[in-house]
Amino acid sequence: MEAELSGFDVDAPRWDQRTFLGRVKHFFNITDPRTVLVPERELDWAKVMVEKSRIGAMPPGTSVEQLLYAKKLYDSAFHPDTGEKMNVIGRMSFQVPGGMVITGFMLQFYRTMPAVIFWQWVNQSFNALVNYTNRNAASPISNRQMALSYVTATTTAVATAVGMNMLTKRAPPLVARWVPFAAVAAANCVNIPMMRQQELIQGICVKDRNQNEIGYSQRAAAIGIAQVVISRIIMAAPGMILLPVLMERLEKLRFMKKVKFLHAPLQVMLCGCCLVFMVPVACGLFPQIWYQLCIPCPVPECLGPALPDLPVVLKGAEEGRKSTCVE
Repeated sequence: MEAELSGFDVDAPRWDQRTFLGRVKHFFNITDPRTVLVPERELDWAKVMVEKSRIGAMPPGTSVEQLLYAKKLYDSAFHPDTGEKMNVIGRMSFQVPGGMVITGFMLQFYRTMPAVIFWQWVNQSFNALVNYTNRNAASPISNRQMALSYVTATTTAVATAVGMNMLTKRAPPLVARWVPFAAVAAANCVNIPMMRQQELIQGICVKDRNQNEIGYSQRAAAIGIAQVVISRIIMAAPGMILLPVLMERLEKLRFMKKVKFLHAPLQVMLCGCCLVFMVPVACGLFPQIWYQLCIPCPVPECLGPALPDLPVVLKGAEEGRKSTCVE
């Protein structure tokens, strides 16, 4: 067993992160919603196993399968920068159960103004908690900034939903069903940049292949944040665009007209089916680390302290944690 573990790196990705399929497999693993139900003591065991593996002090009889399972639990429940256990609702593994309920009810209760306002508020509260939980520990955000981001995103979502609902009163019913998606997309475009404004102001750390820090880049932050916005919108798109089309047809069936009380649970279930696949797919859209060589001179000092034009490596894009590298 010791021979089997010799040279084993618990932090090394199991799948090739240079390929889209490899990244999707990686995120399928760590966003597995079943990990939300894992007892606290098992999560604590996983952290101990990972930490012992990093220093080469594994208990006798430990197998590679045990370490891989421990790493899966660790990645799903602990912040990679601080090592602290994250709150359950804010974990990426809670995106499916949390998102399916909120999205399902947003799509179902889109007709009345109070319901639109309430569910948009609930969705932005959930997003704010996820963003805060997965924040970049190297770029702390003040309580004032978080409050401003939350209020702005919520206002944007509600204003978009209410405004578009008023504009689509005479439009076909299907168009009105797409209003929640427009509101969610607009709010993401506001919420994420505001939550991570410190990165845009100060830049994020740029490292070389040997993980040596060589400066900070505002452009790196802008690229990473833009990718997060895109991935969040794509994550929600299939469920919030295709399901309204499906429900529009199903609700016309005679059977469905008799069981209207099942419409909301059905939408929630269908949203869950979409998110099970779309969460890892959206997270894996962009490489977590990428290199681009376009620096005219090899001496780091020539880059300047702010590195404004440096293409960089983005790490942890979906979770909101960035580190950058250059060749």
